[in-house]
Amino acid sequence: MGVEPENTLRSFAAAQRAGLDLIELDLHLSKDGALVVMHDAEVDRTTDGSGPIADKTLAELRALDAGRGERVPVFEEVLEAVHVPLQAEIKDVAAARALAEVLRARDLTARVEVSSFHDEAVAEIARLVPGVRTALVASRYGTDVVDRAVAVGAATVCLNIRRLTLEIVEHARASGLRIIGWVVNTQDHLRLVRALELDGATTDYPEIKRTGRFTA
Repeated sequence: MGVEPENTLRSFAAAQRAGLDLIELDLHLSKDGALVVMHDAEVDRTTDGSGPIADKTLAELRALDAGRGERVPVFEEVLEAVHVPLQAEIKDVAAARALAEVLRARDLTARVEVSSFHDEAVAEIARLVPGVRTALVASRYGTDVVDRAVAVGAATVCLNIRRLTLEIVEHARASGLRIIGWVVNTQDHLRLVRALELDGATTDYPEIKRTGRFTA
């Protein structure tokens, strides 16, 4: 998030106060299997630590400063801290399995949509949690991303706005998919979202919300 340290409880609270429709977060597994909320596979960019998340226990991760004194949160903390719908991006199949346990135990299929860049992770969460809403995320892609999404049962494609074309939008619509553009941080990209009549946009800056549906 562009106004608070990303993937922290502070940033999620700010997004909720801004009235956004959905909050997106990123999930990795710690060395001891906790669902840790962080974008990168390493802690270097967003904390005062270094090294891969997968090599650190939850206690070690909690000892890091994630910005402005914030701790690295776990998924369950975010569930308690905010009350808007969430989109949880999972990085691999192992994270999908851990998330599935939480979704089933807390009956969260109506509140949490699950997304991933990895087709197999989307397919796995759908298999483990029948009825969960899923989205396939892509940065570099062609019209094939629509076929991939359909193949794994995703209802939505979340696509890099810089590569999005009318042809891809029309193919997705014909296949019954919702389309979210990311990352929409400029007025030019916001105009493109409106021109293509996308279902929503992901932004780092809540104040860009003027019309339509936005996530942060």
